[in-house]
Amino acid sequence: MRHGHGYRKLNRTHSHRQHMLANMAIALIDHEQIKTTLPKAKELRPYVEKLVTLSRRGDLHSRRLLAARLRHDAPAKKLIEVLGPRYAGRPGGYVRILKAGFRYGDMAPMAIVEFVDRDVNAKGADARARAAAEEAAEA
Repeated sequence: MRHGHGYRKLNRTHSHRQHMLANMAIALIDHEQIKTTLPKAKELRPYVEKLVTLSRRGDLHSRRLLAARLRHDAPAKKLIEVLGPRYAGRPGGYVRILKAGFRYGDMAPMAIVEFVDRDVNAKGADARARAAAEEAAEA
């Protein structure tokens, strides 16, 4: 029987896969929408949904657990302060996967992973803030 083998290995070692999922989760939390391959997107969805469910509690212990799983404090802070309250009334289903055709180079199936009720201004906000800071420094 194949009990307990319910995840995709994605042709990576365990540590590489865990770090890759954490990095993709950080990008999704920052931009609220990312484009990746379909198998990676299907692995990312339960990972991020567990993080959002944990952030809905909003206490110190959940903040520390989020920071440990994501290895950064800024995404954990955004989860606790922005995304947790946004999805407080929703009983799961925070992330959607939309199929986005095939990649040109190798015909890999692509997908867009995004939060339900996402903030459309969040995508690229860090790049806009960095550009504004550079313009302010020049002036």
